[in-house]
Parts: sequence; C-alpha cells; structure tokens
Amino acid sequence: MAAKLGRTEVLSLLSLSCACVGVLANTFQGDGEPLIASVAFSGLAFSFTYALIRWLGPAFKRAGFKGKDLSKLRQPEIPETMGAVCAIVYLFIIIVFVPWPFYKDIVAATSGGGNRDVVFELQQVETGRLLHKFPHSKLASYLSAILSLQSVVLLGIGDDLFDIRWRHKVLIPAFASIPILIVYFVDFGVTKMVVPTFLRPYLGELFDLGWLYYVYMAMVSIFCTNSINILAGVNGIEVGQSLVIAFLIVFNDALYLSPFTPYPHPATDSHLFSLYLLLPFIGVSVALLMHNWFPAKVFVGDTYCYFAGMVFAVDGILGHFSKTLILLLLPQGFNFLYSAPQLFHIIPCPRHRLPHFNPRTGLMECSIVEFKKPLARPIAEVLKLLHRLRLLRIETNEKGEVVSSTNFTIINLWLVWFGPLREDRLAMGLLAFQTGCGLAGLFVRHRMALWVFTQDNL
Repeated sequence: MAAKLGRTEVLSLLSLSCACVGVLANTFQGDGEPLIASVAFSGLAFSFTYALIRWLGPAFKRAGFKGKDLSKLRQPEIPETMGAVCAIVYLFIIIVFVPWPFYKDIVAATSGGGNRDVVFELQQVETGRLLHKFPHSKLASYLSAILSLQSVVLLGIGDDLFDIRWRHKVLIPAFASIPILIVYFVDFGVTKMVVPTFLRPYLGELFDLGWLYYVYMAMVSIFCTNSINILAGVNGIEVGQSLVIAFLIVFNDALYLSPFTPYPHPATDSHLFSLYLLLPFIGVSVALLMHNWFPAKVFVGDTYCYFAGMVFAVDGILGHFSKTLILLLLPQGFNFLYSAPQLFHIIPCPRHRLPHFNPRTGLMECSIVEFKKPLARPIAEVLKLLHRLRLLRIETNEKGEVVSSTNFTIINLWLVWFGPLREDRLAMGLLAFQTGCGLAGLFVRHRMALWVFTQDNL
C-alpha cells in the first residue's frame, strides 16, 4: 500500500501547486515571463516529487529497490533509487516548459497570440512565416540539453539495476555530452582562451585550443557526473552538495541580471538559460532532501548522482561558464584526487568506503582498509608522510609495516580532522565546507581574476 501523505502535507502541496498554476496562467498576459514561469514550474516540481516519493516508496521496495541503512542502530530497510523519481519529474517539467522561453518569438514569428491583427505583405506570405526571426540556436541548445540529460538518466537507472563496474561506465557521460558539444560547435564555436597578462608577450591576447577545448568539455561532463557519485555515503550528502552547488550557480547567474548588470549584457541570455535548467532542479532536489536527510527515509541511488552532475555539466557548457563551474566543484575535485590511489587500485579499495557507524556511541568513525600483504616501500613511506600531515590515519605493526589506513575519501578525512561525529553533524560540516569553497571560488572568479586578466566579463 502506498505511503499516505498527512493532511497538512496534502493541503500545503495542493496550495503550492494551485498558486504555481495561477502564476503560469498569468504569464501569458505578457510576453510569457519565462523566468517567473520557471520559478512556478520549480514549485510544481517540488510538489510532484515530494508526493511521488511518498507514494512510490513501497512499490520500489516490493520491486527490490531497497537497502539497509548501515549507519543506524537497527539498520532499517528503506526504498532506494528514488533519485530516478526526481530525474523523471525534472525531465517532464523542462519539456513542458519549452514554450515559455520562446513564447514571444513564437507569437512574433507566426503572427499568432497577441499579434493576430498583423497583416503581412504578399511576398512574406508566399515565402512562408518569418521563421528567420525565431532563435533556432536557443531551441537547439535547450533540446540538446534534454537529450543529454535523458541519456545520463538511462545510465544511472542502468547502474542502479545492474551495478555496472566503474571502469565500464566512467566514459559514458562523454557520449551523453555529444549533443550539447555539437550544438556548442554550431551555435557558439569559441575555442579560444584569454591569456593571462604575464603570458601575453609569448602567446598573445587569445590562444586557440581548437579541438582540445571539446575534449576539455567532454572531460567536464565525465568529472561532474562521477564526482557527485564518489562523494557519498552519508544521509543527505549527495543531494545536499548538489543543492549547494546549484544555489551558488544561481547566485553567479544573478550577477549577470538586472539590477546587478545593465541590460543588455552579452552573457544575460546564457545565464537566463542556466536558471531555466537549475530552478526546477532545485525544486526536485529539495523534495528529495526532505526525505533523504538524517534519518533518511529513502536512498537516492546512483541515478540522482549522475543526473545532478550532468545538469551542472550541461549548464556550464551551454551557459558558457565551464571554468567557473570547476571553481564551484573544488571539494569534489580534491575528493577525486584524494581518492585516486584507491580508485586506480594503487591502494586496495573495498567495495564500500562509507564511514563506520559505532553502535555503542551512535557516532560515525573513519572506516579503514586493511592490507593483507606488505605495501611496496615507496607507497608505505608516502602513507606515513600523509599520516604525519594529518591527511590520513594509519596503523603499523611491530616491524613498522603499514597494516591499515583510513579510506581515501574526504568524508573519512573530515573524521580524521574532527573526530567521531553524529551523521547529521558530519553532513552539515561537509556542506558548510562546500559552501565556503564555492563562495571563495566565486570571489576568485570575479575579483582576484583581475590580478592576471585585464577585465572581468561582468
């Protein structure tokens, strides 16, 4: 039987949905007001996702999509792969949203809507509608974003179904990014990077990377999708970090809109496009976080991690701020580099590296990996150095050989630094770190960049 919503929840979700529908209906009184419509669709996305997670949870458990929360004393079985619900709702929302950003252009190009009294010359009638005025490039960008997101959602669902090995799935996001890279090539095609002032006597003001820039953007899509997935294992951390990144991008987008930047600004349309993709994502993610926060009632699954990462990749590439995006993903980048010895099996890597739950204290502690045979001397010396720098915790035997170490994740490193923590406090600490790093990244982007470049694009 489906989990029922409480009376207060039903009234709240119904009120929110009705208000959003009213706002959407009112947008057609003007030029469509796509940004306002996107906010309204985000409210609908929240309502649908919140209700569907509650209704579909028992069905997912019956279908075998369930798992034990190992970080709890009683280890309850809860629904898994609920990120798929978020992804599907999000895709439906942004598909239905398509007419709003182009409402004014559709009316102008087809002489419909509020311009039905416009009379065209005979030559215009014979040559068809004024389709050359329609922004086909913007529509192509939007549709390519949907296609790429659909592709990566299929990867996530396949991973949750069949538990695909990491080495087999790591490059799939690059193939999913092909539609947006083609649109980038046809619509924008800029592959030149601005050279720092101290290098301009040697390289000039602009340096053309050519096809290497497309390789870089494909690598961005691979990094974004996998970086969220490997920083996981604590209630709320996958959705929490994604929401922090999304809000930071929204803040960055807002800097290019009125009243912060006079209109028209060359980057305004790109950042509006970014907001159209991010606002519904925030809506579905907040609904999921309310169910996934400590103590979690559902697990998000790999689908959400890939889906969230691809939203950021699509947003950064088609919004033309992929380098800024990297600054907002610095904790994920550090976590990847820190995890690399285990990911590439230089150090033995267990199946799960999530922190260890101590049932006696109710706190999360560092999980460890034990070495069944002595490590090579150079590797052992590096581990001992990291231990002295408090970047790791190791145990040695009477011979001085390293017999175990904490797992190589930023979550375990946080516990090395601050000691055992309750799960929600651990998640909040990591999210505060994510927020601080993101704000510092934006400061570097918009203020310190002026030290090495002549101007900021604001």
